Amino acid sequence: MSAIQAIILGAIQGLTEFIPVSSSGHLIAVPYLLGWNYQGKTFDVAAHLGTLVAVVAFYWRDWVMMFSSFYSHVVKHESYEKQEVGGGTGRLLVPIIIACIPAAIAGVVWGDVIENQLSKWYFVAPTLVIFGALMLVADRLGKKQRDVSRMNYGDYILIGIAQALALFPGVSRSGITITTGLFRGLDRPAAARFSFLLSTPIIFGAGLVAAKHLAKTGLPAGESGAFIAGFISAAIFGYIAIKVLISFLQKNTLTAFAIYRFALAAFLVGVFMLKK
Repeated sequence: MSAIQAIILGAIQGLTEFIPVSSSGHLIAVPYLLGWNYQGKTFDVAAHLGTLVAVVAFYWRDWVMMFSSFYSHVVKHESYEKQEVGGGTGRLLVPIIIACIPAAIAGVVWGDVIENQLSKWYFVAPTLVIFGALMLVADRLGKKQRDVSRMNYGDYILIGIAQALALFPGVSRSGITITTGLFRGLDRPAAARFSFLLSTPIIFGAGLVAAKHLAKTGLPAGESGAFIAGFISAAIFGYIAIKVLISFLQKNTLTAFAIYRFALAAFLVGVFMLKK
């Protein structure tokens, strides 16, 4: 893989990891249209590390607050109510861990099977449409009355279960978790914020799994430049995606993203059917 390919695919991964339009759909379509082969484990590790850096860089204060509040709660026996918890952020460490369990289990048990058997355009296109439609329904019917400080364990568990569905290509991890948050009555910025915080352990875990595969063979000769370029590109564009989406959802609906998903599904069907 050339550095230019790594930069382009890193940008796509960084943007679509956090914008609810499905990274898998884009990583199928773009390499096919440009005549590129599968990017391989080297790119997987670079992309995961890059997006991890992006989300940690954006939310590092929240994570410091969570660990600090957890320490004060467990060691000093201070209640969360008496702490400065940043609008409910301080109490989120344990809920996030709990919410990550379903996706972690699903990834270990079914991750390889899903990736190998379902990462085809004819599986991705229907899921783009189905979960795009669910996003529209949630955006229209969700009460959007609660922020992160008013979340409960029902929210954490259901959003965590929904995140496990993101193993299926075309679903979009951010898309399904934001959608579930809206169905649970969260407002759009709160649903996105919790989605991104929840993504941090999952991206970290996925990066470890990809790195484990790569560690067995080592970094292929001549791939170090592409690795660095993909990492930097994914980090920069991932950070931009988070910042833009959070700002966008302050005043706008998710309709544009749902329509984009429908268009991408139609594009995939058209391109690959013509191939035949």
